[in-house]
Amino acid sequence: MTTFPFNAVGFDLDGTLVDSFRDLGEAVNHALELGGFEKVPVDSSKDLIGGGAKIMLSKAVDAQSGKEGGLSADEFKALYKKMLAYYSENNAVHTRPYPHAREVVGELKSRGVKVIVVTNKFEEFARSILTQIDFIEPFEAVIGGNSLGKGPDGQFLAKPHPDPIFKAREICGGGSFAFVGDSTYDVNAAKSAGVPVVGAAYGYCDKPPHELGADAVIDSLDGLIPALETL
Repeated sequence: MTTFPFNAVGFDLDGTLVDSFRDLGEAVNHALELGGFEKVPVDSSKDLIGGGAKIMLSKAVDAQSGKEGGLSADEFKALYKKMLAYYSENNAVHTRPYPHAREVVGELKSRGVKVIVVTNKFEEFARSILTQIDFIEPFEAVIGGNSLGKGPDGQFLAKPHPDPIFKAREICGGGSFAFVGDSTYDVNAAKSAGVPVVGAAYGYCDKPPHELGADAVIDSLDGLIPALETL
C-alpha cells in the first residue's frame, strides 16, 4: 500500500461531515418568529451556513429588514441568545452524517491518520451533536468557533482565521495536515495556514464549488481518500 501523504486530516462539520441545515433552519425560524419576523423556508438556511449561528441569524434578519443592522445591537443580542437556547435543545433532531462519512473516517483511522473536527459552531454544540449521533469517538478533538477565545478585535478566533487550523495540526502531533470543508471560510482558513484543502461540493457551498479555491473538489465523501492521495 502506498504511504498516505497526510498524518492528519481536519474536517469542517456542517455541510462536510453532517447534514444539519434543517435543525439550523428551525432554530433561525424560532428566533425570527420571536422577533416578529416572517419565517423563511428551511432549505434557505443552506445559504446562510458557514460563518456560524450569529452570522446566519444576522443575514436572515437583515434580509427581511432590507438593510444591515435591522435590529439594534441589544435587540439582536437578545434574539441571538433565544436562538442558541432553542438550538441547544434541538440540535440533532434531523442532523445526520453524510453518506460515507463514518466509513471514510474509519478508513483514515485504520491507516493511522488522525482526524479532528474544526467548526465555527460553538464547541459545546458540535460535541453535543457528534455525541448524540454516536460519531464523536474517532476524533482527536473538536475545535469550535469559541474554543480559542477572542482576538484583539473582540471576535472569536474562528475560520477564516488560520489559528483553528494551526491548533488542530498541533493537537494531531504536527506533520502533514489537510483540511476538508464546504465554504470560503474553510478554504481561506486552510490557505492562510498553508495546508492543502479539499472542497466538499455536496455541502452548503457559499460559492460554486469549483470557485471556492480548494486544491481538489469532491462530489461525495467516498471520493475524499483518492483526492487526498493526489495532493
